[in-house]
Amino acid sequence: MSATIKEVARASGVSVATVSRVFNQKGPIRDETRQRILEVAGRLGYSPHAMARSLITKKTGTVGVLLPDLYGEFFSEVIRGVDLAARHDGYHILVSSSHSDRSEVEAVLRALRGRIDGLVVMSPEADARVLEANLPETLPIVLLNCRVEGTAFDSINIDNEGGARAMVRHLAGLGHIRIAHVKGAPANNDALERLLGYREEMRTLLHEDTEALEIAGDFNEESGYRAGKALLRMDPRPTAVFAANDAMALGVLSALQEAGLRVPEEMAVTGFDDIPIARYLTPPLTTVRLDIADLGGLAVRRLLEAIAEGEDRERRHETLPTTLVVRGSCGAQISQPVSIQGGGS
Repeated sequence: MSATIKEVARASGVSVATVSRVFNQKGPIRDETRQRILEVAGRLGYSPHAMARSLITKKTGTVGVLLPDLYGEFFSEVIRGVDLAARHDGYHILVSSSHSDRSEVEAVLRALRGRIDGLVVMSPEADARVLEANLPETLPIVLLNCRVEGTAFDSINIDNEGGARAMVRHLAGLGHIRIAHVKGAPANNDALERLLGYREEMRTLLHEDTEALEIAGDFNEESGYRAGKALLRMDPRPTAVFAANDAMALGVLSALQEAGLRVPEEMAVTGFDDIPIARYLTPPLTTVRLDIADLGGLAVRRLLEAIAEGEDRERRHETLPTTLVVRGSCGAQISQPVSIQGGGS
């Protein structure tokens, strides 16, 4: 059995209150005393009871993360960034997904009540009403790429529109006129902004009505594969395709290569996100880069700042830039990958 707080106090020659202050990080404690208590606690195998500690400190030491899905490289990178940032500051994480279902979002939010000190939300179904109805008013929340009206919550967004416009400009600069777009999930904020950027730049640069060049997708490899099959049936066939994320671009590549179509000679293929595997595809994928792990880490850092500052803090609203990364799949003549900073609209 592990030691009790009384046994640690007795062995350290201090009061129970002093041991409690050390583990709850409350009140002034001499470094020498703190070190002695920690050494004794380690030797005796003492570990403070998490629930009792949270009752004293009014903190759980845990932050929640709500994502639309947990599948795929994008979300695993987000979680990796979240976990590294949380552990750096001594926090644990609770991760859940909504599977793009509004009732599931509400159920998850209710389940998290009282178990977390703050919440990172990345879910197209989590509007302001849902958050306010299912979470305590004082709970710090950071929204990650959510379409939530107003400024009641801290938020971090990506320059999706600018990144999409930069990709269309790049492809048009290579001589492509018929540039198709594989769209993301219909209700997803990232997908909508990337679609808007694609449409705006196509009309501005090429004066193209894009309706016939847009193909439905759902942000996964399978929908990209189906889109690749649809591209092969188009007449006239597009000479380039911009997929709304790299997972769908991977599916497009598979379909085209299966049909014997050469990439990029007969069709250029590009994506968005720069997931880790993108650079190892054949050919390596031209894409719009955002630092996915740092995105998750930044959300947690902002959340922990909000927890520390309290309810009266000023809400922060940030938009992160994207970078165009040129590799072999677009047909550009390059000797090595080229990054073009600032895909702003």
